[in-house]
Amino acid sequence: MATCEVCGNDYWMAFDIRTVSGDTYTFDSFECAIQLLAPICEHCQCKIVGHGVEVSGRFFCCAHCARAVDQETGAQVRDAVGSRPG
Repeated sequence: MATCEVCGNDYWMAFDIRTVSGDTYTFDSFECAIQLLAPICEHCQCKIVGHGVEVSGRFFCCAHCARAVDQETGAQVRDAVGSRPG
């Protein structure tokens, strides 16, 4: 069995995640993995679980938050969810 790095639970179905930097972490649930590894939106401070938006090297949960912080570059960002083609 392996022990979750966030909650300390010793669980037979624990899993490992390897990051791009080569670090490896062990978790017992996606909830714990998100808690430790998900980036945080620089505007509203929520955990970015989906694709999110990167503007000028900064991470946001959506285009609205990107525009709120960087009006010039953020104005070029559009959320694709729910939008209809021209």
